[in-house]
Amino acid sequence: MTMEKNAGKTAAVVLAAGRGRRMNSQVQKQYMELGGRPLITYALEQFEKSRIDRIILVAGEEEIPYCRREIVEAYGFTKVCGIAAGGKERYHSVRNGLAALRGQGISHVLIHDGARPLLTEQIIEDALEGAERYEACVIAVPVKDTIKIADGEQFAAETPRRDLLWQIQTPQAFSYPLISRAYEKLMSREEYQRGVTDDAMVVEAMTDRKVKLIMGDYRNIKVTTPEDMILAEAFLKAENRLWKNI
Repeated sequence: MTMEKNAGKTAAVVLAAGRGRRMNSQVQKQYMELGGRPLITYALEQFEKSRIDRIILVAGEEEIPYCRREIVEAYGFTKVCGIAAGGKERYHSVRNGLAALRGQGISHVLIHDGARPLLTEQIIEDALEGAERYEACVIAVPVKDTIKIADGEQFAAETPRRDLLWQIQTPQAFSYPLISRAYEKLMSREEYQRGVTDDAMVVEAMTDRKVKLIMGDYRNIKVTTPEDMILAEAFLKAENRLWKNI
């Protein structure tokens, strides 16, 4: 099903409330220095340069003053119209970010993990176009490796067809009314929330809308471990995006 483009405003919800325990650092990964600046600033820079109208940054409640002063003001992100407090789980943080956009005439919204610094304007545009056409889409790439499904004792139980498997990334993009309704239903009953790991799952489970897979970029990695920092810096250096002011 194709959808008409909506003349409403577009928005991005950028998540920066995760604890990042696998990074083995006292500093949360989204604020760790990458190429001379906080990691989170790379994704925010791309949204700032795109046709996105408004940005909501979601941070831990105790980090909100730091984000306002050292991220938003220090790097001049004029599209950041608010900083919402994160919640216990990712879906709580997303719900809070969506709520911060209520009443602002938003037609489509992109939800992005702030720990993915290799975001590009092209990925943002592709996600927006996908949301405008299908109402729900996710940036993703076909898997390169064979995947095994394990049984309870860690023996290989099944090998799914590799040509049908995609690795899901962010941003994930939706009609704002659709994703808002989906999250309202998700939060209405605790059993709905079990096992939720991304926004596409919320739409798939809480609505009848199918989610379109949009081709992404293998460089759009999520920084989770110290090794990922090395890889992200190498990619940014190759793209001449290090130490660059907006």
